[in-house]
Amino acid sequence: MIIYEATKREFVDAFLDQTIIDSLVRNYTVKVGKVKESERRAWNNSLMFMYQVLEDGEIPNDTGVALEYKIPYTNNRIDVILTGYAEENVNSAVVIELKQWSQVEQSEDKVGYVVTMLGGSKVATEHPSYQAWSYAYMLENYNEAVIENRFSIQPCAFLHNYSLMDNDALLDTKYEKYVHDAPIFAKGDIRKLREFIKHNIHYGDNKEGLYTIENGRISPSKALQDVLTGMLKGNDEFVMLDRQFSVFEKGIYMAGQSRADNKKRVLIVKGGPGTGKSVVAVNLLVKLMTQNEVNKVPLNAVYVTKNDNPRHVYMKKLQGEYTKAYIKNLFKGAASFVNTEENTYDVIVCDEAHRLMKNSGRFFPGSENQVRNIIRSAKCSIFFIDKYQKICLEDYGSIERIKEEAENAGAILEEMELQAQFRCNGSDGYLKWIENVLEMEDNANPDDMGMDYDFRIMDSPNEMFALVEQQNRTNDRSRVVAGYCWEWIKSGARNKDVHDIKIAGFDFEKSWNIPTKTWAIDKGSINEIGCIHTCQGLEFDYVGVIIGDDLRYEDGKIVCDAAKRANTDKSLRGLKKLQKENPERALLEATQIIKNTYRVLMSRGMKGCYVYCTDKALSEYLKMRLQRCERNHLYVRDIDTMIEFA
Repeated sequence: MIIYEATKREFVDAFLDQTIIDSLVRNYTVKVGKVKESERRAWNNSLMFMYQVLEDGEIPNDTGVALEYKIPYTNNRIDVILTGYAEENVNSAVVIELKQWSQVEQSEDKVGYVVTMLGGSKVATEHPSYQAWSYAYMLENYNEAVIENRFSIQPCAFLHNYSLMDNDALLDTKYEKYVHDAPIFAKGDIRKLREFIKHNIHYGDNKEGLYTIENGRISPSKALQDVLTGMLKGNDEFVMLDRQFSVFEKGIYMAGQSRADNKKRVLIVKGGPGTGKSVVAVNLLVKLMTQNEVNKVPLNAVYVTKNDNPRHVYMKKLQGEYTKAYIKNLFKGAASFVNTEENTYDVIVCDEAHRLMKNSGRFFPGSENQVRNIIRSAKCSIFFIDKYQKICLEDYGSIERIKEEAENAGAILEEMELQAQFRCNGSDGYLKWIENVLEMEDNANPDDMGMDYDFRIMDSPNEMFALVEQQNRTNDRSRVVAGYCWEWIKSGARNKDVHDIKIAGFDFEKSWNIPTKTWAIDKGSINEIGCIHTCQGLEFDYVGVIIGDDLRYEDGKIVCDAAKRANTDKSLRGLKKLQKENPERALLEATQIIKNTYRVLMSRGMKGCYVYCTDKALSEYLKMRLQRCERNHLYVRDIDTMIEFA
């Protein structure tokens, strides 16, 4: 979303006429909300310098100028984008991060961060070159129109109040890579910045590049399982924005401190689907286990998850590149630490911590809970957790439990939270909308699921399945999943001709997935239906979801019915006993697990989700909620059009 756009000539004229701030405030108020006085002051200050930069006769008058481009589905805004042509028919854009800073110190605990004065106090924040580079990376790798039109995007930072000095903190060697990719222009560098712009923009485009960027579909281009090999080789497969980068840096720092002083540390990282928990976790693993500018020697680090399926998918993807023993030592199950001695590892990175158990099963009778085992086994433990992904009664991991065990171990505890990025087309709005629809959160989005996410309610399971099958032909990255409301026929567990799932009134018969730990990437598995246990922690391009009779709509509200779950589902094992002991708690637990299950299933698709409900009333309710979103979206688009022609 671009808050203000113009040609260079229009921008210069608006600045001279002193109308540009009023236009920014008006557009921002309509598109985003109330403008803070600090924001207005920042615009007044920085745009004066941008006027001085652009008032150069060799910068084409029809160069596109965008101010405050809000990266879709994030809270991040690019201060300035200039568009034109580097040479004939070669699309080019310059991304400029503006800073009013006048003093900077190095950050002691975060490599990619610096310390400056913000809001009257010293604050650690991203290095401006990293910030500019990360925004350019997002445009180049996630905006489909930018990719298709082969834009060349050059980032830079303009600190117009800052005087660079010899041995300046901003130019320290630990920031060298960022400054190389996104050069810094400081006080007195207006001519240098002009030359940088003119080097990248030879001809104007009359804002065509801005139109391309604004209307380009934001689309996630890769799944973690598909790029894991590159990540382990040190390739930058995913860029980390703001909070993700902050969590990454905090984890690196805490691990290094624990290695140095031998004190236990625990970091809890909260985040829902698509917030990048697994991406940050694997990036941490790679950084910690290799020799680099942070740790002079590799740390003894492992990645842990209770879920078998993600680990086996990762292991299968890495076959041929690494030995089986190496992979197994890198990716461990949560039961691996029952007999591990104190501080065996420097770092344990625990993904999906909400799935940790009270004990490690029948092979380890009487074992301690898995949270305690992990904290005992490592100097530094990093837990990634989502409170809404508890999908079994036996799931023991929780924020409160981790805090309790950290305190008991005398560990230094820190908490952080991630925000949504690129699951469900990066739409944090979609995830909050799902939580509202399922009556999980009252304060979530009632009528806004974000833009450009392909969400549909289908009237037929056949129609839904055919649509997912069609999407799968592109790259075999789409699957159909279902709530666990159909018995898993044991005699047909490995026979695709035995159909477990049959839906009355339709000629629809399918099998649960053949027992395998890698169903998500197995050839031919599009013809099988996956369940929560085979897909949690993984992602697809498109997902089809069959909602069974355990979730219905009755008397104007969502109803969860544990009795409609299949007997072969172990998620609610122990519920009958709990119902006798504490009926209210049993109902609460069962309701939470059923809703959590469908929230997880409906958030597996990066590009789209197609839903079929066995309960017609639930289907009609979802259609009604979807229509409200569509009307709201049309209203917002009408407002954008009014602003454009105002």
